[in-house]
Amino acid sequence: MTYDDVKAQDAIISAFGTWTPETHILHKNSAVFLANLFSGQPNRLLFAGGAGSLYTDETHTQRLMDAPDFPESYYPTASNMALGLDEIRKRDDVNWTYLSPSADFDAEGERTGTYRSGAEVVLFNAKGDSYISYADYAVAMLDEAEQGKHIKKRFTVVSE
Repeated sequence: MTYDDVKAQDAIISAFGTWTPETHILHKNSAVFLANLFSGQPNRLLFAGGAGSLYTDETHTQRLMDAPDFPESYYPTASNMALGLDEIRKRDDVNWTYLSPSADFDAEGERTGTYRSGAEVVLFNAKGDSYISYADYAVAMLDEAEQGKHIKKRFTVVSE
């Protein structure tokens, strides 16, 4: 892929994912590649990110993936996605946005049509669940692509 392939687009969404031990590092590498590709360009680059790098509370001392009850099997993906986020946070030359889902990211969940957003801390809905359906997450991503409220920031969403 070259910049010429996508230069006509206002916003580009990267939903890159890989799940094997030998490919986990590609979460970081793809973020670096895309940031380099969009360096100094006006386009917006949105990343579908992970929840593991969200903080557990407002003190920002513990990330979700470092909590004792975080599933061990998710850690390799979460930690490598966090490395990708770390890399793009360094970039002032890219109009990036990183969207982290809630802790329970439900592929089969229904679209509620209602979500709430936050910044760096894992969110909980009125029922006390950190939950978002893929459908509500997708709507939040498209809303961000259209409205651009979180340029050069990470944000998170929870279904209500």
